[in-house]
Amino acid sequence: MAPKPKDRAKPPQAASQPPPPIEDLFTSLNKHIQRSDFEQAIKVADQVLSIAPGDEDAIRCKVVGLIKADNIDGALSAIETYKKSPVDFNFFKAYCLYRQNKLDEALSSLKNQERDSATMLLESQILYRLEKLDDCIEIYQKLQKSKIDSLEINSVASLVAAGRASEVQGMLQALRVKATSTFELAFNTACSLIDRNKYADAEHLLLSARRIGQETLMEDNLPDDEIEIELAPIAVQLAYVKQLLGNRQEAAEAYTDIFKRGLADESSLAVAVNNLIAVRGPKDVSDGLRKFDRLKEKDIQNFQLARGLDLKLSPKQREALYANRILLLLHANRLDQARELVATISEMFPHSVTPVLLQAAVLVRENKAVKAEEILGQFAGKFPEKSKIVILARAQVAAAANHHQVAAESLASIPDIQHMPATVATIVSLKERAGDVDGAAAVLDAAIKWWSNSMTEDNKLNVIMQETATFMLRHGREKDAASLYEELVKSHGSVEALVGLVSTVAHVDVSKAEAYEKKLKPLPGLKGVNVDNLEKTSGAKHVEIASHDKATDAFEEAKKAKAKKKRKRKPKYPKGFDPANPGPPPDPERWLPKRERSSYRPKRKDKRAAQIRGSQGAVTRDKNEGGSSGATSSTSNSKSNQATTSKAAASTSDQPKSKSKKKKSRN
Repeated sequence: MAPKPKDRAKPPQAASQPPPPIEDLFTSLNKHIQRSDFEQAIKVADQVLSIAPGDEDAIRCKVVGLIKADNIDGALSAIETYKKSPVDFNFFKAYCLYRQNKLDEALSSLKNQERDSATMLLESQILYRLEKLDDCIEIYQKLQKSKIDSLEINSVASLVAAGRASEVQGMLQALRVKATSTFELAFNTACSLIDRNKYADAEHLLLSARRIGQETLMEDNLPDDEIEIELAPIAVQLAYVKQLLGNRQEAAEAYTDIFKRGLADESSLAVAVNNLIAVRGPKDVSDGLRKFDRLKEKDIQNFQLARGLDLKLSPKQREALYANRILLLLHANRLDQARELVATISEMFPHSVTPVLLQAAVLVRENKAVKAEEILGQFAGKFPEKSKIVILARAQVAAAANHHQVAAESLASIPDIQHMPATVATIVSLKERAGDVDGAAAVLDAAIKWWSNSMTEDNKLNVIMQETATFMLRHGREKDAASLYEELVKSHGSVEALVGLVSTVAHVDVSKAEAYEKKLKPLPGLKGVNVDNLEKTSGAKHVEIASHDKATDAFEEAKKAKAKKKRKRKPKYPKGFDPANPGPPPDPERWLPKRERSSYRPKRKDKRAAQIRGSQGAVTRDKNEGGSSGATSSTSNSKSNQATTSKAAASTSDQPKSKSKKKKSRN
């Protein structure tokens, strides 16, 4: 056996250096915090905790440093590690959970906290993200007395999101703040003007916001690229205002420029892509899908917004992005992907109307109209406060599928519009197509009763009764029509109703029709006209309708007569041309190419040239050369030359090959 190697002598351990004094560590920690060098501050805090594990200041500095360094997971882990320390980390924990979009947990973490301004401000941010906007606005109103920077910016944003944009101007006046005091406040105020349909004022304020933002950020010595990224939301909103003002081409160009330059934050870029696709519509579907793919999570096969983008967008913005993606998939006829994405957003937004409408659209594309009607009806019954648009969609789907009765019942179930003239006319038409004439008449009667009791200024009773009378005449109910016309004449004094009454009653009671006819005002110019004499004239005689051939002949004759009336104009001749002696006529083929003229004759090839017979390379001889022996020699030479020529043709690749035509043998 080989001898074991001797153990090497271990070098003596260096004497461990003593840790620096804790006072020096805290001095260094304070310097790093003042410089915003939070990574180094965390390391120094760990050194302090290695010396004094329970030091509250070091623990607090470490947690705050991790939050400032955007290491939210590390901050939550540190809070969990030091939860037994006397430091209350509930506020920091709530903020970390808010950053992770765990909003309900964040809100519960603030329950036992003291209601100071910092806690209330964080609570308002959580409520804003949870779309509990009224509670959020209430907290901001309580905080108005406290001096918090940028409080008015968040207050305006909350009012706009809550649909209370009309209160923005009053709030700014109460706070004695101008909309142009900061570019963020100008931007939010412009959003409130957009919500109030004041697009021109919003555009003017957005331009001011961009100018103020450029001046402010340049004073902070930010690079041009960072300034453009900071002002990207204003650029997107300006393009949106142009879109609302009808300048769709300019808006599309602005969105495209933002997308190509890439100098925008994630949320602004996503909004620009969504709005660009909305402006384009179904045009260039593949390009729209590619732009959407830039917003998805890279590691997931199915479409899902990137996590950072998902947290920055509001629920309405996220829902709009997913909805437009599904519409593009439907236009691209990718029904499987559309169906999967609809199921995903139905779970993400269970109380929203958009997913159920998109689900119905997918079913209609799959020729499952009955299933679509069923789903829409179930959602309308589950959420009656949101049922109006869903029921209208159900009526549209049913009408397109020729389910006229279902469509009529859907429209009749909407209380707000069921008695409006347009709705009544649509329901009556649908019931007529379904063959339910009595049901249509009942709808008209119900509308007449409703408008009779209505106290609105714009009363539609006259219109409804007129159309009901026309409906009754169309279905042979002259008595009902006559009573309606008579009521219209008595109540409204309508001339049209009086004419309809006369024409209707004439079929039933001539004397009554004549009595009402006397109430009609005589037409001007018809005084002294004898009706009996008028009937005896030739113009009053019944003339049969001319046949199609006679009408055609009459039209041709009129056309010829009109042509005869046209004045003949003298033709214009070239200068110096004498029409009496025109000379020889010009060649009619003078503008044609020579090859296309009738006089063209192509050059003939010389057919008298010597014709070479035999194989390629054979030598021809005159008949007078040699005798029988010469003929034999020529034959042998021809064969040898033929063999030599065939070998040469086989070895040379660039020689042209002759094509031989084979005749088919016939049986």
